[in-house]
Amino acid sequence: MGSIDSTELGSEKKPNPGKATILAIGKAFPHQLVMQEYLVDGYFKTTNCDDPELKQKLTRLCKTTTVKTRYVVMSEEILTKYPELAIEGGSTVKQRLDICNDAVTEMAVEASRACIKKWGRSISDITHLVYVSSSEARLPGGDLYLAKGLGLSPETHRVLLYFVGCSGGVAGLRVAKDIAENNPGSRVLLATSETTIIGFKPPSADRPYDLVGVALFGDGAGAMIIGSDPDPISEKPLFELHTAIQNFLPDTEKTIDGRLTEEGINFTLSRELPQLIEDNVESFCKKLIGKAGLTPKDYNQMFWAVHPGGPAILNRMEKRLNLSPEKLSPSRRALMDYGNASSNSIVYVLEYMLEESRKARNMNEGENEWGLILAFGPGVTFEGIVARNLDV
Repeated sequence: MGSIDSTELGSEKKPNPGKATILAIGKAFPHQLVMQEYLVDGYFKTTNCDDPELKQKLTRLCKTTTVKTRYVVMSEEILTKYPELAIEGGSTVKQRLDICNDAVTEMAVEASRACIKKWGRSISDITHLVYVSSSEARLPGGDLYLAKGLGLSPETHRVLLYFVGCSGGVAGLRVAKDIAENNPGSRVLLATSETTIIGFKPPSADRPYDLVGVALFGDGAGAMIIGSDPDPISEKPLFELHTAIQNFLPDTEKTIDGRLTEEGINFTLSRELPQLIEDNVESFCKKLIGKAGLTPKDYNQMFWAVHPGGPAILNRMEKRLNLSPEKLSPSRRALMDYGNASSNSIVYVLEYMLEESRKARNMNEGENEWGLILAFGPGVTFEGIVARNLDV
C-alpha cells in the first residue's frame, strides 16, 4: 500500500495483541422523519412566522447543506403540549431539559441494545460505559440512566462526556480505546445521543445564523462496543484503533460557542470555522499518521471516516488534502441521510464505510485497510484516530 510499511503495521486482517478494536456498531432514531424539501414550510408554520426574507434564506440554506432527510424528536405533539417553545424569549430551559433528558436516554438505550445484539455476547460482559451527549444536563448524568435502562451491573465503570459537541463521538472512541487497552479483558460500551430540542427557537432576524442549524442538524443516537484481544469464536472485529490524538487550536474558543440560558442552549458558529479547519487539517493529519509510520503519499490509499460538519468543511478538506472524490463518500452519505447529528455522526459514517468496503470487496475492486477517523468540535478541537479495517 504505497509507502505504508505492512510489516511494521500488520498486513493480515487480524487484530494486533492488546490493540483496541470496534466489535459492533448500532444506531437509533426518533420516529419523526423530516424531508428537507418540506422543512421550510413546516418550520415557519409551527413557529407562526411569516417573514419572507428569512423564509427565502432558509430555503437557500436547505439546498446548500445537501441534507435530504433527518430524524428529529420535535413533533406537533410536543409543540401542542409546550407551545412556549415556539415563542421568542420565554424561559423554557426546564421544559426543554424535561423533554431532552428522557429522549436522549430512550434513543441511547435503543442504539445500545441494537449494538449489543450485533455483538452477540451477554450484556453482563460489559465492564465499562462511556456516554456522550451535548443535549442534556442533569445530576446524576445520562450515563447512570443509560446503565439503568440497559440493566448494566452496578459495578460497571462509567465515564461521562458532556458538551463536547461534534467531536464527541471520536473523543468517546479515544477514551474507550484507552480504557480497553489498559484493562485487559474489558468490554466498553460507547453510546452517543443528541437532540436539537435543547436549542430549538423560532426564526429571528437578530439570529440569522440559527437558520444554519435548522437546515443542517438532526437527532439520533449511536453505540459501539470496544475491546482488545477479541474472542476468535464469539467476536468479529470491525476496526482496530491503532493511534489516537487530540489537539486544540489556541485562541479559537469563541469559534464554536454554546451557552446554556433560560431559553435553552444558544449556539454561535463563526463563519471562519471551515477556513480554520482547512488551514490546520493538513498538519494535524500529518502528525497523526506519522505516529503510525504513514505519509501524506498514502492519503488516497486510505479510507476516510470524517465527521460531516457540513459540505463546506468536507469540500475544503478534500481540496486541501487532494483526496479523490470517493474518499469522503461515507461522510457525504451520512450528511445527506441524517444531517449533522453531532457526536452520533461518526457512528453513521463508519457504518457506511463498512458497507462501501464490503461492496468493493464483493466486486473485487480492492479495499483500503488503513484509514483515519476524524472529527472537529468546540475548542476548536481536532480528534483523530488511525484505524485498520478488519472486517472480513
